[in-house]
Amino acid sequence: MNKITKSMYGLRYFDEIAQNDTVIHKLNPLVKLLASFFYILTAVSFNKYEIVALIPLAIYPSIVFNLGDIKVMPVLKRSLLVLPLIMLVGISNPILDKEAVVIFENMIVSRGILSYISLIIKSTLSVMCGMLLIATTSVDDIAKALGSLHVPKIFIMVFLLTYRYTYVLIEEFSTISTSYFLRAPGQKGIHNNMWGPLLGQLLMRTYDRAQSIYSAMCLRGYQGEYYTAKNIFRINDYVYLILCVVFLLLVRFYNVPVILGNIMTGAF
Repeated sequence: MNKITKSMYGLRYFDEIAQNDTVIHKLNPLVKLLASFFYILTAVSFNKYEIVALIPLAIYPSIVFNLGDIKVMPVLKRSLLVLPLIMLVGISNPILDKEAVVIFENMIVSRGILSYISLIIKSTLSVMCGMLLIATTSVDDIAKALGSLHVPKIFIMVFLLTYRYTYVLIEEFSTISTSYFLRAPGQKGIHNNMWGPLLGQLLMRTYDRAQSIYSAMCLRGYQGEYYTAKNIFRINDYVYLILCVVFLLLVRFYNVPVILGNIMTGAF
């Protein structure tokens, strides 16, 4: 199996587990979208030097993993794909901010290193939260939730069609690359002279495929509008959202690890 095919199966993995029948999957998609938004907003709102206070934020993904019956490693691997980019963005922090600060009584580090670690933790948790949203909510349900928030329909349609076209693009490129390597079994990679013709063929094949899909949509009554059923809230949805908001407020405005440490050591 080549890398293109693996990428395609990787995308489909989230579509498959989004159809599971668990407590989290049954929640209203709007509730899960709002909970994810508040979670990411809370994570990025912490001071850039905060590290210990971010630890309780790991509780939310842990609960979603357990209640949603989702395997940790597939989501974690995909979340860490952005880690090199995050590290590249914050690489200048330790260089520019060299002011020393004492932690753990006798350990001295620079503020730049603290902000660098904090950036990595915040970004990783935020990306993981987004991955969990996709893993527990189908793309159509996410689009429906965006519609409930009165996001312009044109943006929702662009989001959906881009997502679908990505599948078409990967599938066609997988077919082309497989055909190429069957005709050149001993060759490692695609020759530089062949990239132009292959990309041109890819464009034409995906365009024809997308045109066929669009024609099928029109035959089924599509007229440029995206219709969805009304969002029906149940008691579980309200309870989940309220608990998430209360938890995030506590984590944001109270340093939970420090409070627990003081209680355990009798400092209170």
